Amino acid sequence: MTQLARICAAALIAILPVCSAQTANHKSKPAPKPEPTAPDLFEFIRGSLLTLNPDDGFNDNIEVTFNWTSNVMTITQPTGHCDLFLNALNTTNVVWDVFDPSDAHQTRDKLVRVTLVSVSGTRARTCYDKANNVDPSVPSNRVRLLFSFTKADGVPGFQDKMTKALKKLIVLSGGAPESKLF
Repeated sequence: MTQLARICAAALIAILPVCSAQTANHKSKPAPKPEPTAPDLFEFIRGSLLTLNPDDGFNDNIEVTFNWTSNVMTITQPTGHCDLFLNALNTTNVVWDVFDPSDAHQTRDKLVRVTLVSVSGTRARTCYDKANNVDPSVPSNRVRLLFSFTKADGVPGFQDKMTKALKKLIVLSGGAPESKLF
């Protein structure tokens, strides 16, 4: 009987350190990462618009601001500025495409642009020329953000990250949340 007790004690001594090591390895899950705030999302979007700027002298994003009272993002470019009404946008349809802004007289680098449309019957943007007059030639039912194709292509997952940030900021600004149609 004493030999059996010794064997059991030896087994316990050998097993206990292994069990306690396994318990130490099973740490509790870290706290979930907090959701980004509207200012965090805006700063990401603003930073991307300015650092991934086309730098072509025509489509450049010179400055990007946000009015927190009216939920209006203003993008200033060399030809004027556009006020984007985020609370009028629909997040269900976000379309990315590559655009070549070259014309017969000047070759320009390709741009990647994201297009969002407004909720039916609402204005998504108002654009102004350098003299601060409304530019009626710019369609008011959609918003387009422009980035250098070459620069954006160098950022892993850029389109997915930007899409998520835009959708979240639009919803936090009072815009329509994404709806699953099918």
